[in-house]
Amino acid sequence: MTAEVYLLRHGATEWSAAGRHTGRTDVALTEEGEHQARVAGDALRDLSFGLVLSSPLRRALVTAQLAGLPDIDVDPDLQEWDYGAYEGLTTPQIREGRPGWLLWDDGVPLGTDGSGETVGDVGTRADRVIARIEPAIEAGERVALVSHGHFLRVLAARWLGLAPASGRYFALDTATLSVLGFEHGERVIQQWNRPPV
Repeated sequence: MTAEVYLLRHGATEWSAAGRHTGRTDVALTEEGEHQARVAGDALRDLSFGLVLSSPLRRALVTAQLAGLPDIDVDPDLQEWDYGAYEGLTTPQIREGRPGWLLWDDGVPLGTDGSGETVGDVGTRADRVIARIEPAIEAGERVALVSHGHFLRVLAARWLGLAPASGRYFALDTATLSVLGFEHGERVIQQWNRPPV
């Protein structure tokens, strides 16, 4: 297999800069985030993509647009983890009420309104994205996915056949590029968390 899957995390937002859990809140990119997206586009300019998918949340979709990615198709499965009652909070704030809290182990409170997701729920969405891109991969096409930090970490884990919570091991900064691919027919991570310079 020669196909590659490029992962682009959205550019910086005020909430990401502050360490706030930003799930479904539709925050905008900062000026720095917009700049990061354009720089990412420079790194992708000479590549052709058979399929480009983006989260519908504007921080991801605008990143894809500013990066100059063509024919962007919006996929709701690429949205960030739904943090439920922890939306907008930082880890230190959450730990005031839940000492030692860790998203990957402890999750978020699931609301009666249907808000919040388990790590397994996020893994199920990642599996659907992988299934959606498989025809393009089998055709040898390059794929671009523009999404969010925790979601892309889970997707990388699932690409490798690991449990969704193994995403904890793949730190991912804003506006970085990562590449999933193959070696001797096995799924691998070719590059991870690379600043697009």
